[in-house]
Amino acid sequence: MNIINSKNSLIKKIKNKFFPFYKSKEIKIIFDILEKNKAEDKNVVMFVGGCVRKHIQNEVIDDIDLATTLSPDEVKKKFINTQIKVIETGITHGSLTLILNEKKFEITSLRKDIKTDGRHAEISFTDNWQLDSERRDFTLNAIYLDQKGNIFDPQLGLNDLKRGIIKFIGDPNKRIEEDYLRIIRFIRFALQYNHKTFENSTLEAIKLNLNGIKKLSKERILSELFKILTLKNFLNINKNKEIKNIFSIIFPEFKYISRLEKFDLIKNNLKLNKTQILAVLLIENSNNVEYFCHKYNVSNILKEKLFKISELYNCFKEDKNFFKSKLKTNIYLFGKDSLRDLNLLIFFINKKMNYEKEFLKNFKLIEQVKLPKFPYDGNYLINKGLSEGIKVGQILKELEKDWIDNNFSIKEKDVDEKISKLKL
Repeated sequence: MNIINSKNSLIKKIKNKFFPFYKSKEIKIIFDILEKNKAEDKNVVMFVGGCVRKHIQNEVIDDIDLATTLSPDEVKKKFINTQIKVIETGITHGSLTLILNEKKFEITSLRKDIKTDGRHAEISFTDNWQLDSERRDFTLNAIYLDQKGNIFDPQLGLNDLKRGIIKFIGDPNKRIEEDYLRIIRFIRFALQYNHKTFENSTLEAIKLNLNGIKKLSKERILSELFKILTLKNFLNINKNKEIKNIFSIIFPEFKYISRLEKFDLIKNNLKLNKTQILAVLLIENSNNVEYFCHKYNVSNILKEKLFKISELYNCFKEDKNFFKSKLKTNIYLFGKDSLRDLNLLIFFINKKMNYEKEFLKNFKLIEQVKLPKFPYDGNYLINKGLSEGIKVGQILKELEKDWIDNNFSIKEKDVDEKISKLKL
């Protein structure tokens, strides 16, 4: 959970406005190499996807995707004996990663789909920008930008982007059958651009093909889900009935989406991270967390974080003094981050919890706590005559427990007495 700071974002947007990303020195080097000996009236490489959308809307650009008329082998040959490193990240689909000055650029050869099964596509490369645009998912993802800032918009996506309309290219049913992940991507873009007016043909195509999501790998679904959860507008999902219903069908384990309605009370003050949002959606008196982690084979780090928050929530329910007299002890045992996450979870679960009087009060109390350092270690015990081994660790644990239970204080004579007893 982070306090929102819009200053840096504003500076970046101003920089993007007056110093567009396509004027960077890295871009110039890459384009100069790719366009060497090109015909004057033809574009060999253009920007496409998210970087184009964000540039048009003056948003912060993080990833840069390039499309090229060159085949992957031709691209690799272009960069032989240059300062640019080429990595074959998705060579079967025509994608390479270019690395220059520690910056990454994804470049994909123009292509057309020959055969699809909802998960994978058999492709062929082309030098036709129109054909490449026709195989893309949404109109706003088929806007191209050249190095001079000129837009090529074969699917009329620019108008849709400006109006926040998410529209499949051509027949929605056909686009979805080519790759069922496009249903989840539709949810992502609809939330991102606050799209609320849906064409009946689009909704029917999505509902008709929902079962196709079962054919997708869990890794692809999870990757797309994480992109959704980190959207600023995801927390407003309850205001979009159609999208909420589709999302709930795909992810039935998220039983507590309605909790996010409380976000309106804190949206101008806090930014939630992925783990915190998952905790809000999953945690209660059930095996929801365990089921989700197993179903999508999440990383051990994420699993441990969710399990820890769930465990702390159970401790909180059994102990009314968790954030009061025992706060310092709980911070020492579990860490400030975990207590912040728990405080946030409780706020979303407890409909009556007041933001100013309770949530912020707990948050400030957590921040103010200064933890003491346990004053004893193995060397201290060895100097007291203990030999190294299991007893040293055992006595340290006993001493630390007494120290914590006594409000992080222990008398020297009590330490000596404990050592004497446990020596035997």
